[in-house]
Amino acid sequence: MRAVPETDDLLAALDPEQRAVATTFGVPVCVIAGAGTGKTRAITHRIAHGCAIGAYDPLAVLAVTFTTRAAGELRGRLRGLGQPRVQARTFHSAALRQAQYFWPAAMGGELPRVSDQRAGLMAEAAGRQLNQRVESGTLRDLLTEISWAKVSNVPPADYAELAIAGGREVAAIDPTGVGRIYDRYERLKVDRGVIDFDDVLLCAVALLSDHDDVRAQVRRTYRHLVVDEYQDVSPLQQKLLELWLGDQPDLCVVGDPAQTIHSFAGARSTYLTRFAVRHPNAEVIRLVRDYRSTTQVVDVANQVLRARGPAEGVKLVAQGGEGPAPIFTQADSESDEAARVAAWLAQLIRDGVPPADLAVLYRIHAQSPAYEAALSSAKVPFTLRSSEGFFQRQEVRTALHALRGQAGAAPDDDLVNVVRGVLAGAGWTVEPPSGQGQARERWESLAALFTLAVDHVGRHPDADLPHLLAELDERARAEHAPSGAGVTLSTLHAAKGLEWTGVALVGLQEGTLPFALAQSPDQLAEEQRLLYVGVTRARKHLWLSWAPSRTGGGQRRKPSRFLDGIRPETEPAHRAVRSGKKAKSRHAVTCRVCGKPLAPGAELKLGRHADCPSSYDEHTWELLREWRRQEAAEANLPAFCVFTDATLMAIAEARPSDDRELLAIAGVGRSKADKYSEAVFAILGSVVPAGQKLGQHVAKSGGDV
Repeated sequence: MRAVPETDDLLAALDPEQRAVATTFGVPVCVIAGAGTGKTRAITHRIAHGCAIGAYDPLAVLAVTFTTRAAGELRGRLRGLGQPRVQARTFHSAALRQAQYFWPAAMGGELPRVSDQRAGLMAEAAGRQLNQRVESGTLRDLLTEISWAKVSNVPPADYAELAIAGGREVAAIDPTGVGRIYDRYERLKVDRGVIDFDDVLLCAVALLSDHDDVRAQVRRTYRHLVVDEYQDVSPLQQKLLELWLGDQPDLCVVGDPAQTIHSFAGARSTYLTRFAVRHPNAEVIRLVRDYRSTTQVVDVANQVLRARGPAEGVKLVAQGGEGPAPIFTQADSESDEAARVAAWLAQLIRDGVPPADLAVLYRIHAQSPAYEAALSSAKVPFTLRSSEGFFQRQEVRTALHALRGQAGAAPDDDLVNVVRGVLAGAGWTVEPPSGQGQARERWESLAALFTLAVDHVGRHPDADLPHLLAELDERARAEHAPSGAGVTLSTLHAAKGLEWTGVALVGLQEGTLPFALAQSPDQLAEEQRLLYVGVTRARKHLWLSWAPSRTGGGQRRKPSRFLDGIRPETEPAHRAVRSGKKAKSRHAVTCRVCGKPLAPGAELKLGRHADCPSSYDEHTWELLREWRRQEAAEANLPAFCVFTDATLMAIAEARPSDDRELLAIAGVGRSKADKYSEAVFAILGSVVPAGQKLGQHVAKSGGDV
């Protein structure tokens, strides 16, 4: 065991909330950690402190996360804290290690080889089903979709039904076709004697579920579990975690529901937000002190997260001091926006900020060419993260080849019309496709190429096709800076987990962020979280911009709804709704107790004068409010969308005992009664018998609060 002074030194480096994470043992621990609040510091110091005081056996700790980079960071920090023997792995790495070790004895042979030819197998399966060669973009979409199906425990036979119900699409392939490709793909792997990346988790789950001896040995080996980025776990990963854990209470999870941006890949933040429901004796600790960003950046982040009403996640408290005010700006067009961003970045570089400490973040890859061109023109070095360069994309190369085939067009031909005709031959249309994935990505790339041509003609009215091709070739040659030496260009998804001194968030207009295909409340909420993730990548300098149109004319696009109340001269959408005519007339009501008017400006309390006695049980009211808060948070809705305060108060007063009485209360209605009556009746029943806890009555009634 470590000496006490060294143990004290471990804790001295932590703030009060981080210290609570590091010193709470014996119960499940759930850490809700806002962006920049030092979650990695907290959990590594927890492990080191636990080992130092004997609460942890270093060889019995398993820390799991999602990326090899994050796992490597955990190992590095633990080594620095004197704990090199602690295992820190990704879910897949831990599962593969266990499967390879136990498979021979349990199954009578070696674990099948993990194939590194997933794309080839998928191409073969899809080609047999579609009777044609499948493009690389469609293959990527199919691999992503089938990965989602596996981590969500969806077998091929059930895929089509669930995909239709969930509105999932893959290019131009209908869900039934995707299900058949999925089935062929699985059969091909069996024929070749291989498994894929996601099968690793399935194999580990099968071993632990079906073999008591294997499960018992794993649980004896790893008695202390720590899970990072818990908001990103899939159903399959959660199942594996439960098999590792058993009935042991020694589990610590850490995550941020406000950074859940991978739901399309199977992530479910409800495992984090409902942790205390599954573990009633859990300790929930919130890290709120943001050490990364300035007060100004943190203020924007907090406002973005709650731009459209209550949202999950902590309210950050800035610890990074004061900084420059964030810049909000509207450009005339995308090229104008890119030029302004390039000028801003160039000035920051002249002021001493290294180019590698700056980033431009956008929603989709197809937005990158305008910034690649603008940064090249401004002589600002840059590098693309996690994607191929714009001019290396297959659809762009094909279109450029076709344009070169038209180089002999008559000089007096309208260049824009020539480009439009060539791109139309490549499959581009004026209106975007209704689908998503590869089809939309391809359309966006061709649309971006058309925009480059229009911009070129705008600068050079007499230009011909060879002149345009020469400029495009020059841009392609200047596309990349040496790795790590330039400004990072990245999608918002790929930027998660990173940070820079200065960040430009671009294309913040309706149709781009939120993306045009995001329609449901859940999809829109995830788009909002995506912007929050982008804002919280910035330490000091923050730029937010949008353009009313792609080229400076045509259809006008509004600034993103997520900027309402944040950008100058706007107010939050949820406030704007309440400030309309209906809201102004809300005072023309009477006190529920004395019947006298509730005058504007009077001191009020829950629909009555503050000095009028309550006509309902206050404890019932508080229980109803807490249930409503949890219900609204899980549905990512404002609380009043469940029930308004007035309706909750009426329920607390009337204490309905059946559906008829509940429906008689204003603001309930049939749909809400069907949805919420069970929980409401459970709460009302819970406060009648003295000396019993709410949870006992809810359990008896089948409710969930």
